[in-house]
Amino acid sequence: QVQLVESGGGLVQPGGSLRLSCAASGSISSINVMGWYRQAPGKERELVATITSGDSTNYADSVRGRFTISRDNAENTVYLQMNSLKSEDTAVYYCNAHIMGLRPYVYEYWGQGTQVTVSS
Repeated sequence: QVQLVESGGGLVQPGGSLRLSCAASGSISSINVMGWYRQAPGKERELVATITSGDSTNYADSVRGRFTISRDNAENTVYLQMNSLKSEDTAVYYCNAHIMGLRPYVYEYWGQGTQVTVSS
């Protein structure tokens, strides 16, 4: 089976930085789009950033210019570098990936989530 395991969350002061990582493991033939979503208390889950296998990126307006998404295809890993963090960035961050396994179908997978808290 395929698993997405996230790491890198934590507590940071406003203006600080964090780097999230998400590694996909299991029976993987190929990974198409990978991305990060977040969900703050009382709010719906929202897109943060996505990256295709060809390194095309897309960002939410609220994070563009502060966050950078990247991926290592050899390691099946996606990263989110978060700079100039604000209190409104506080949320649980979820990794997302569209993966083809042993069968010729693409399935969507989610990580377990990692908490990011921006507070002084």
